[in-house]
Amino acid sequence: MFYLVCLILLVMVLISVGFFTLIERKILSYIQLRKGPSKVGYMGLLQPFSDGISLFISEDLLPMNSNFIIYMVCPMLGLVYSLICWVLMPIYFNFIEFNYGLLFFLCFCGVGVYFMIICGWSSNSVYSMIGSMRGVSQAISYEVSLSFFLIIYFIFCDSYSFMNLFICQSSSWFMFISFPMFFCWVSCCLAETNRSPYDFSEGESELVSGFNIEYGGGLFAFLFISEYSSIIFICLITCLLYMGGNFFCLFFYIKVILLCFLFIWVRASIPRYRYDKLMYLAWKCYLPLSLNYFYFFIFMKMMIIYHFFLLS
Repeated sequence: MFYLVCLILLVMVLISVGFFTLIERKILSYIQLRKGPSKVGYMGLLQPFSDGISLFISEDLLPMNSNFIIYMVCPMLGLVYSLICWVLMPIYFNFIEFNYGLLFFLCFCGVGVYFMIICGWSSNSVYSMIGSMRGVSQAISYEVSLSFFLIIYFIFCDSYSFMNLFICQSSSWFMFISFPMFFCWVSCCLAETNRSPYDFSEGESELVSGFNIEYGGGLFAFLFISEYSSIIFICLITCLLYMGGNFFCLFFYIKVILLCFLFIWVRASIPRYRYDKLMYLAWKCYLPLSLNYFYFFIFMKMMIIYHFFLLS
């Protein structure tokens, strides 16, 4: 039963990635006053399958001076990494429920930067190496604030489990407790997933697609799927962390879809940041804010414990 649930979850994630690309192209086209994909299937619904088939059957061009084995294996490992993260999805029955889901999530966020820099290094290209260095420095910078934002609520719930975090919001969402921190979290998620306006590891105008410039065909499709599955997973974690609700309710998944729409809307609306402003935002704005919230929540937790022992 466990393997069947894993297989169903894997298939659903891959299908959702395909249709997420379709809805992104549709929304961007309507914002830019054009039609978008509309030829393949009814209203373009079969466009993701057409794009996937064309990518996987196209020829892979291998750089002559690349580290061949690492160059080939790294995109596949990146896809496996992005799909393993989905075991944190809190399903009550017939599945794993992590008691230390926070530590698992933080470890996997830290490991993710290795695939980016190894892809750039194994291509043995100046442009891919510069793109990977920019992307890794950006991801590491925003992971610090992202980790503090996560730890704050787990301290508040006195547990490392995402399930308990989910249950704690049965009466009130955490988004209403700390509204400014919610926007900081969304901004950090945009930077962590390399989305506009923080897509500096894939800045087409100055880096020509960044760390994955030498990849094409099926290998590029693996990197593409891993990036978009990470976006959907981050939207799911955001709903768990800030919006609570019943996991088996349709309204929960509507919230996930609305957050995915927010990612697309930001891409269509906001121009790309300068890189120095990006780093200033991470180290001079988000990090002090997350530390202040961290100290405040620890102080509140200590006061609650003190009053509990005082009354007992």
